[in-house]
Amino acid sequence: MVEEENIEEACRKAVEEDDGPKGVCYCFWGPIYWFKMLAVEMHWSFVFGVVSIYGINQGLGGALSRIGTEYYMKDVQRVQPSEAQVYSGITSIPWIIKPIWGLLTDVVPIMGYRRRPYFILSGMLGVVSMLFISLHSKLQLVFAILALTAGNLAGAVADVTVDACVAQNSISHPSRAADMQSLCTLSYSFGGLLGFSISGVFIHLIGPKGVFGLLTLPAALISLVGILLSEPQVSNFAYNEVNQKFHDAAKSMWTTLKGPDVWRPCLYMFISTTVSLNINEGLFYWYTDSKEGPSFSKEAVGYIFSMGAIGSFLGALLYQNVLKNRSLRDMLFWTQLLFGLAGMLDLMLVQRMNLRFGIPDYLFIVIGEAVSQMIYRLKWMPLLVLCSKLCPSGIEGTFFALLMSIGNLGDLSSSWGGGLLLHVLNVTRIKFEDLWLAILIRNILRVSPLCLLFLVPKGDPNAFMLSTKDEAETSEPDNIELASLIHSVDDKF
Repeated sequence: MVEEENIEEACRKAVEEDDGPKGVCYCFWGPIYWFKMLAVEMHWSFVFGVVSIYGINQGLGGALSRIGTEYYMKDVQRVQPSEAQVYSGITSIPWIIKPIWGLLTDVVPIMGYRRRPYFILSGMLGVVSMLFISLHSKLQLVFAILALTAGNLAGAVADVTVDACVAQNSISHPSRAADMQSLCTLSYSFGGLLGFSISGVFIHLIGPKGVFGLLTLPAALISLVGILLSEPQVSNFAYNEVNQKFHDAAKSMWTTLKGPDVWRPCLYMFISTTVSLNINEGLFYWYTDSKEGPSFSKEAVGYIFSMGAIGSFLGALLYQNVLKNRSLRDMLFWTQLLFGLAGMLDLMLVQRMNLRFGIPDYLFIVIGEAVSQMIYRLKWMPLLVLCSKLCPSGIEGTFFALLMSIGNLGDLSSSWGGGLLLHVLNVTRIKFEDLWLAILIRNILRVSPLCLLFLVPKGDPNAFMLSTKDEAETSEPDNIELASLIHSVDDKF
């Protein structure tokens, strides 16, 4: 045992002390040495799993799925934009109940393994659901929604399972925790940027159903991760204790959630997300309309979303390097205000004011999308930091997933509320006369959470510490760990 540890330590030092090329050459070789270091210390199958699930499945596959679903609902199922909003919320429900999947992977091993079977089963479910949509020429809407929901279920289970793997390696290799989070974030960001960039081209060439057929490949990759992953087998697991472990975890989460230091910011997060009505489907239908709108091509729509991904990434960098030590209330005040003002760019576009200033539609919307996503990222990052501080000892990961589910529930309410608004204003596939009013109402509601800032604590979110009054109660469950789910918020918001 000692000999194995010495070998691993020698390998680690060899990687770290490798005199690789520096300077300009290091820009190319640096990432390779970084990947090599992570593979040596935490096994290559773990690095492969992170890149496959975060980068290829969630990043690239998630981008293709989003654009493909937009066109599938519009051109194949031919639903109204208000209906598409509601259906989008329904298909996202598996992400709202992610803590359930997290608890399953933590406390219910299958055939002695906690992670590998869940990867394999979720990958199989993803392949079947995507094939079901792509191979049916006249699929009824209800079955299409069920298939899309099953696809999201597969993605959510794979997501929490790889989160658990990251958490386990963060515990066993604490000095590499930041490197693992960087690997997750960079994989997701680059995958999403690539996916949005090529999504329009594939929609144009093979149609939305063809794109769903392509998505079987990222789904199959999840099963491959389960086959290749190096994981120790659990022996003599006491399945009769599963119910007690679920009960202990639920009790600990409820004890923490009802504390004022926790429920107040959670209430703010839920309300601020809910009232920021999502009317993206109405805007998408207008973008692609040949009479009332600018009639953007499929390729242009993909490039627009890719600029949004760049804006979001820049927002994360700006927060990390410049704004992370700012007062929480000040950050939320200015970002919430700017978020509402940024929505006015959509109003100017729909009213065609940009043309009066000689700014083409495409350039104007690219700028607007990048700015809006950057501000939204800046608005969300301090809340993520705060949420990580609200988690009690012993169930940090699962409780963080619960907090993120509260945000996802707000997103669901926002989507359904936006659909109701579009329906009331009679915004349809071909009628957009009152779309400007929907945008104006959305923008006003975006700034309304400013009056609820008293719910969040003052000061630096990094310095906030959860009261340990009930620490004894909240530390009952053991080994219920999931990694930070920051990257999952990009899929949903």
